Amino acid sequence: MSDFSRQRREMVERQVAARGVRSPLVLNAMREVPREAFLPRQLQEFAYEDSPLPIEAEQTISQPYIVAFMVEALELKGGEKVLEIGAGSGYAAAILSRIAGEVYTIERIGQLAEKAASRLADLGYANVHVLHGDGTLGWAEHAPFDAIVVAAGGPSVPDSLKQQLKVGGRLVIPVGTDPRAQELVRVTRISESAFRSEDIADVRFVPLIGEEGWLPEKGELAAFARPRAIPSTRPDVLSRQIARHAQEFESIETADLAPLLRRIGDARVVLLGEASHGTSEFYRMRERITRELIEKKGFTFVAIEGDWPDAARIDHYVRHFEYSPKEWTAFARFPQWMWRNEEVRAFVDWLRHHNHAKPLHRRAAFYGLDIYSLYTSIGEVLAYLDKVDPQAAGVARQRYGCLTPWQSDPASYGQAMLSDGLETCEKDVVAMLRDILIKQNVYMSGGGEKYLDAVHNARLIASAEQYYRIMYYGSRASWNLRDTHMFETLKTLFEHHGSASKAVVWAHNSHIGNAAATEMSARGETNIGELCRNGFGNAAYAIGFGTDSGTVAAASYWDAPMEVKDIRPSHHASYERQCHECGVLRFFLPLRTGDSDLRGALMKPRLERAIGVIYRPETELASHYFQAVLPQQFDEYIWFDRTHAVTPFEAKKIDGLPDTYPFGL
Repeated sequence: MSDFSRQRREMVERQVAARGVRSPLVLNAMREVPREAFLPRQLQEFAYEDSPLPIEAEQTISQPYIVAFMVEALELKGGEKVLEIGAGSGYAAAILSRIAGEVYTIERIGQLAEKAASRLADLGYANVHVLHGDGTLGWAEHAPFDAIVVAAGGPSVPDSLKQQLKVGGRLVIPVGTDPRAQELVRVTRISESAFRSEDIADVRFVPLIGEEGWLPEKGELAAFARPRAIPSTRPDVLSRQIARHAQEFESIETADLAPLLRRIGDARVVLLGEASHGTSEFYRMRERITRELIEKKGFTFVAIEGDWPDAARIDHYVRHFEYSPKEWTAFARFPQWMWRNEEVRAFVDWLRHHNHAKPLHRRAAFYGLDIYSLYTSIGEVLAYLDKVDPQAAGVARQRYGCLTPWQSDPASYGQAMLSDGLETCEKDVVAMLRDILIKQNVYMSGGGEKYLDAVHNARLIASAEQYYRIMYYGSRASWNLRDTHMFETLKTLFEHHGSASKAVVWAHNSHIGNAAATEMSARGETNIGELCRNGFGNAAYAIGFGTDSGTVAAASYWDAPMEVKDIRPSHHASYERQCHECGVLRFFLPLRTGDSDLRGALMKPRLERAIGVIYRPETELASHYFQAVLPQQFDEYIWFDRTHAVTPFEAKKIDGLPDTYPFGL
């Protein structure tokens, strides 16, 4: 087997199949077509990296995963007639040719069209036909088509393409009037005059230029074809303004937090962000601020971007509850390092010590807000009902049994509901939640905290069932459901702890910053930060974090091993670059009550970086930057010019600690 063949197989397994593409036809096609043959010779060694690459005419060959994702979205069975708009190098057409009967592909750039046709012929892809022309008008001579895929983003779906689609056919195209906020849309022709549209994912493509796309003479092409021009104060002037108003500190341990606490004032909820899920300084400063809020302002509980059952193990430990240890260890699923790290463990141990001598009603609690623990939550509800109501436990087992076939891969539940037309489990899981709520007075006699645990697990199951069911209809719907679930859980915790309760929320910047001040708003997305701002007004105080460079704990793709990766220096058009150039290494920057001139300068939109559990430096601008208005996004910004990765630890029994220790086996 050649080295390219090995790399190709590894690419399919790690970059494509591991990220959710399941169609055997698509996976086999990706294994067969040599991507290196569609690249300039000097770039062939990079053929199987998880990124787009430059080709002739200042264009790009798409990232392999995106090609596979879009082809799978066409729902081909084999033998169809397919139209592709945007031949480019010819690679995607070659993939399609391994599945479809005939592939017709249109390329507007003559140089690319000629080269793609020659390359495809030389490689033996005889069922691919190339046209140099305006792709927005389609190829009427060979219509109708079973499927159409468009590899460029248009302001809307071209009517010519819709009319060339067979009844029952699918059209997949990126659509959006904002170059940094396109939505991949699947249009299905229902009848001669009716079409159904579904949002699939957020994407960024080159412009779809043509009569029914973007027209250069209208001035829209320039804005669409490259990162949006950002009008701003001269960088050196803005950087000096930041330096003048930055409140510098030497270290996390010695930082004076009194001014920050005064700015927080009487806020009921303080949202503490992070610009990555794997940076030590963000965790440690977040923990330092949280300790001060608990000790000096009487904050009641911490709520994290983590699963409820896992956080419950932490809560039982830090509040000294006499619960039996679980058979599973907390936060053991991917990405384990996000919460299983020395930085979090230090805070957990501090919180247990802080609570030790306090009465129960004054012990600070620890909760999870997230939605992913579907099957752990089912187990927790069943265990609870076995103790308090065995008859109801039997009913629950029958109802939750609907989800059992999808236990090992809950994401496949949503795909099956979409593609196979099966009856959903929604009615059963909602009925179970309703029954538990109806019996509140009976169940509460066994302990309010245990009942709260059961209710939230039941509510999470209902939300997660809906989340996995709608995730294939579009990223906007699933994102909004997830953050709305987190906000509703937060409100329920406030109700449980009473009107005087106060909360600290730990989550990524993209969750706690106001979504209305970012490009998320253009995609129709909200988040817990925007919901808190709307729900609590000035009683919500959001603090974002940022860095220029350093190291981060992250993976290259979902379910991959954790790596310590180097963070690239910030982009020249970003807020991070302005903070870096100010020359102050660590600082607090008040944004709600700060200097009006600085606030005005920062109000001009700029790029902002977001690193999650996945980090791909090679595609950083496309995959990790978004546009934002910093003073409207956060009330405060904390800067560390250089940062370091968190320190994860293994799951093992630790001598000298109780069996209930949440991080042990």
